Amino acid sequence: DYYREVIKAFVDLYKEGKIYRGYRMVNWDPANKSAISDEEVLYRTVNGKLWHFRYPVIGSERYIVVATTRPETMLGDTGVAVNPNDERYKELIGKKVKLPIIGREIPIFADEYVDMEFGTGAVKVTPAHDVNDYDMGQRHKLEIVNIFNPDATTNKNVPDWLQGLDRFEARKKVVEWFERNGLMEMIEDYQNKVGYSERGGVPIEPYLSEQWFMKMSELAKPAIDVVKEGKVKFYPAHWEKTYFHWMENISDWCISRQLWWGHRIPVWYHKKTKEIYCEVDPPKDIDNYTQDDDVLDTWASSWIWAHAIFRTEEERKYYYPTSILVTAPDIIFFWVARMIMSGMHFMKDIPFSHVYFTSVIRDLQGRKMSKSLGNSPDPLDVIKEYGADALRFTVLYLAPLGQDVLFSADKCDFGRNFANKIWNAGRFLLMNTQNIPVKEELKDAHIDFADEWIISRFNETLAEFNNAMDSFEINNATKIIYSYVWNDFCDWYVEMIKNRLYADNEEVKSAVLTRALSIFENMLKMVHPFMPFVTEEIWQLIKERNAGESISTSEFPEVKKELINPQADKEMETVVDIVTAIRNIRGEMNIPPSKKINVLLKSSEVSERQIDYIKKLAKVEDLKAGNNITKPKASASAIVKSSEIYVPLEGLIDLDIERQRLQKEITRLEGSLAGIEKKLSNEKFVSGAPADVVEKERTKQRDWQENLRKLKEILDSLS
Repeated sequence: DYYREVIKAFVDLYKEGKIYRGYRMVNWDPANKSAISDEEVLYRTVNGKLWHFRYPVIGSERYIVVATTRPETMLGDTGVAVNPNDERYKELIGKKVKLPIIGREIPIFADEYVDMEFGTGAVKVTPAHDVNDYDMGQRHKLEIVNIFNPDATTNKNVPDWLQGLDRFEARKKVVEWFERNGLMEMIEDYQNKVGYSERGGVPIEPYLSEQWFMKMSELAKPAIDVVKEGKVKFYPAHWEKTYFHWMENISDWCISRQLWWGHRIPVWYHKKTKEIYCEVDPPKDIDNYTQDDDVLDTWASSWIWAHAIFRTEEERKYYYPTSILVTAPDIIFFWVARMIMSGMHFMKDIPFSHVYFTSVIRDLQGRKMSKSLGNSPDPLDVIKEYGADALRFTVLYLAPLGQDVLFSADKCDFGRNFANKIWNAGRFLLMNTQNIPVKEELKDAHIDFADEWIISRFNETLAEFNNAMDSFEINNATKIIYSYVWNDFCDWYVEMIKNRLYADNEEVKSAVLTRALSIFENMLKMVHPFMPFVTEEIWQLIKERNAGESISTSEFPEVKKELINPQADKEMETVVDIVTAIRNIRGEMNIPPSKKINVLLKSSEVSERQIDYIKKLAKVEDLKAGNNITKPKASASAIVKSSEIYVPLEGLIDLDIERQRLQKEITRLEGSLAGIEKKLSNEKFVSGAPADVVEKERTKQRDWQENLRKLKEILDSLS
């Protein structure tokens, strides 16, 4: 089982010499009374103090002044360090000071580590309670004096009147003593970063403790290589830089924890001989042994997850390595890197080929969701109000690859509206099946312009969707789907087929509905991974299904490149632009939507089939098109690419309103043109931006200049 796999991994690495026990400076969590790893330490900027203490130099009247942010640790000082190049202290190197409060004589020594610019340039050295001090202590063979109990209260290595105090209470009393005895040089405000335990929420204490460690340098190298070689790819790729920085500067991993739960370390000590026994199974004469009390760090058991969860070797060979790991970036070190290391060491192969890092959900202030802050809405409450599909789709839509999500529950209105849009489109089509028979043999019959376009757009969308998913651009995939479903299918295609569904020809009606349902069904399959519930529900209603049949196991549509029709796309774009322009004129001029209007279209690029749909969609009574169209008096107008649209307003509109509208549009265009001309006159932009970006701006400039010219002509004609 998994427990034995965890224990076996420890035993194997111990026998390989990659696991050892020793005294090292660790990050100690006083709240949990346990060591924690570097990755479990969160650094916070704290406004504190920098205390300057005077230490009397023995045999002189002189003091050496040291600066510290942690006054209480001076009780464990065993040396004072200065930089060998610091002229201020050269004559003091080799002498001793008398440690205040304690009375211990400690040496003044030189070490290159000391920063001459920090504080006074003299550093108090506490080897038991600071990582850098510990290293200096080892180099200079200083005494190591631990002044703290596991709960960070002072122990018996300090004077009686200071014993048993919380570290911060001890700090207060030490500062008071220095002030009272005239040994406080000065106190200044100081901002520094303090490490907090992610688990306990308290400042960690650097603490010299006997722990179990895993040697990492040899394990890290293969894991670095496979990412550099592209065998394991990160999405987004910028996490590779973070990964390499950590892996190439990795230190030995403290894998033991002083907790009551976890995988107990499989090491036993003989009660008499002190012989160490390390095996998966306990020693047979167990009464003669005592097992180590420590347990493994959680990550020291989960790091083998990718290859150790299988029940049989056959399962392992089938599933390992897997294709993708989806996880959060905040455990890239805790889990991802270590799984790659364990996979390369134990399996001689990568555990997965792709790692997709999800966004971190934050509140609107940018803070991580947490119970302590009370800023995390209960997902079940959100689902109850908006629906699971709405929550799921909204979060995905709001989460660009590699960026965090600023979330609030009301944003789920977006996803709910999208689900409703799909539901209403499905309901409309299914309602028509009550009167119109669905006949599969007619699916490809009576195809017209609207059908050519929506089928082309479906295949274009499917191709874009597949590319986005293959590149793990999940957020982009949701935007591709949303645009097709909301705009192309629901807003335009469904409206375009209504006239044909209500026509007299029964075969045409059946063909149109059958085809629309077929496209809709395939569209649901694209949406399904993001909105599984509403798509499953509608899919089941489209036609009778077999027991146990589900959209999730149905055949996914394939791109049919031969059905992509650029000409149909271009023609439909023109229809959409013209209809939208006419609708805008209606809205701006307060012409009732139900009222038929006449339209004049100055263009040679509009076909009869386009005109037919423009009339139906824009509620146009009569539409005349051609190159020789002239603008009639008292008419509203719009420009769409190379076409000019005129709507006679006689009896419908006040001319003054139309003149104001034109002037407003001219002013807007002039402002936009000024902005783009400023950009294009900037040599830095023109020479530094990609050529296609610059050309796009120039094209935009030319188009706007032409539109502005035409608008001014139209305004002149109304004057």
